[in-house]
Amino acid sequence: MIPLDVHKGVNGTALTVLIVLFLVVTVLGFMASRFRRSGDLNTLDEWGLGGRGFGTWVTWFLLGGDLYTAYTFVAVPAAMFALGSVSGFFAVPYTIVLYPIIFVFMARLWSVSHRNGYVTSADFVRGRYGSRGLSLAVAVTGFVATMPYIALQLVGIQAVLEVAGVGSGDNWLAKDLPLFIAFVVLAAYTYSSGLRAPAVIAFVKDTLIYLVIIVAIIYLPHKFGGWSHIFGAAQEKMNATNPATGKPTGAFIPGSGQMWAYATLGLGSAMALFMYPHSITASLSSKSRNTIRRNAALLPAYSFVLGLLALLGWVAIAAKTNPVGLDGKPNPQLVIPQLFEDAFPSWFAGVAFAAIAIGALVPAAIMSIAAANTFTRNIYKEWVNPTATPAQEAKISKLMSLVVKAFALVFVLSLDKQNAINFQLLGGVWILQTFPAIVFSLYTRWFHRWALLLGWAAGMVYGTVAAYRVVNPATNAHFAGSLADIPGLGDMGYIAMTAFVLNVVVCVVGTLVLRAAKIGNGFDQTKPADYFADAGDPRVDHDLAAGPASGERAEA
Repeated sequence: MIPLDVHKGVNGTALTVLIVLFLVVTVLGFMASRFRRSGDLNTLDEWGLGGRGFGTWVTWFLLGGDLYTAYTFVAVPAAMFALGSVSGFFAVPYTIVLYPIIFVFMARLWSVSHRNGYVTSADFVRGRYGSRGLSLAVAVTGFVATMPYIALQLVGIQAVLEVAGVGSGDNWLAKDLPLFIAFVVLAAYTYSSGLRAPAVIAFVKDTLIYLVIIVAIIYLPHKFGGWSHIFGAAQEKMNATNPATGKPTGAFIPGSGQMWAYATLGLGSAMALFMYPHSITASLSSKSRNTIRRNAALLPAYSFVLGLLALLGWVAIAAKTNPVGLDGKPNPQLVIPQLFEDAFPSWFAGVAFAAIAIGALVPAAIMSIAAANTFTRNIYKEWVNPTATPAQEAKISKLMSLVVKAFALVFVLSLDKQNAINFQLLGGVWILQTFPAIVFSLYTRWFHRWALLLGWAAGMVYGTVAAYRVVNPATNAHFAGSLADIPGLGDMGYIAMTAFVLNVVVCVVGTLVLRAAKIGNGFDQTKPADYFADAGDPRVDHDLAAGPASGERAEA
């Protein structure tokens, strides 16, 4: 098959379609401030959690838009294209494993959060143990881990613009202007409408994503020789020797020595995803605990689409797609936009570009809101201004959401994109270390708060050092991946899971020692009944949305 020519100029038709659809969602973003509004947007309950009143349908789109980001739709098939199944396809089973996990624990977190007015997971940890230090550790971990995640959404927009032919030239302003415009628009409607903006835009985003993937998965295999030829081409590429490493390029099917890597990547990623502030924010915005459970049953529909999307990375191999950036260098992150531009009419390529770009706006908005809420509730109010009113909290959170997005923009424009990818991988290692303090504490207070803090610190240090030692053989750059040898096994595994096991061991041993020493475990503000409260229950008191005051807690 003759390689398709790489488009070098501006694709005017595709760019026009992209701009029109972008304008549509911009209007929707500003109009969203009136969507199911039940109170004053100058409170975190209304601005940051959408009034805690989203039903099953809205929550499904919101969570789907939050979890399946633009970078997911760019990076998963790119990993399949470049490295094969271990690096790419693990994302499919991990999202399937994820939903039974959240079905079990997220309903409890919803109940106790609504009963006590918690906005963040760090709020819950603070109330559960009366520990400012443990709460701060959870908050800072979530805040820092979210920052590169937001930056990667802008990387997704950049990939689309680059394939469309926008972003070339020596003038830095002209080169980066489209991304500046996207940032300003995103910042403006997030500031004015809060969580309602991504909730409304998610309807458009998901409709476009489903349309594009269904058309692509039906049309492209027929165009490029059928699935037998596609799998054959992928197997041939993955089995070929990589000159830089002397090893096969990737894995067509995980071998016996790769099973631990595949399994730990899947399980660790599933456990980590709902530890991120944006996942918890989207969940707490729902109106009942059963809404979350219904979504846990319905969201695997996205996993089906993700599986189809992942296979497009192998379709690109059969299509001989050449993902080269405007700088003339190969960039696997461009493979799906490039495949769409090569294989489809320009107008449909524009629809696909818009699906990816809008798919970046939804999670970027939710992530910036979640990070801002975390900063406001667990850093600003806890450590700077304990007497802050609900209006002051909302004002600080709105301003911080702008700062977070500005940081992400600077990160993308000033640093190598690979750094954003590496930091996001490191963020996954970090965020999993908050799992014991959050999830274990939903069921028991057996663990001692200082042991949880020590376990968190041990996992963070080990995970960071282990990730630093992963070196790219071609560039000698550190933080080049998330896999390393599992101590005692010798097989490769997900660093986050190894760090998590260390975290749990330290928590258990530390708890036994501290309990034996009869050191107090803080004051528990929650009550057993709080973990079962539901919508319509008088125990669910939205008037507590300002959260517990610091002075209410005492040491046991």
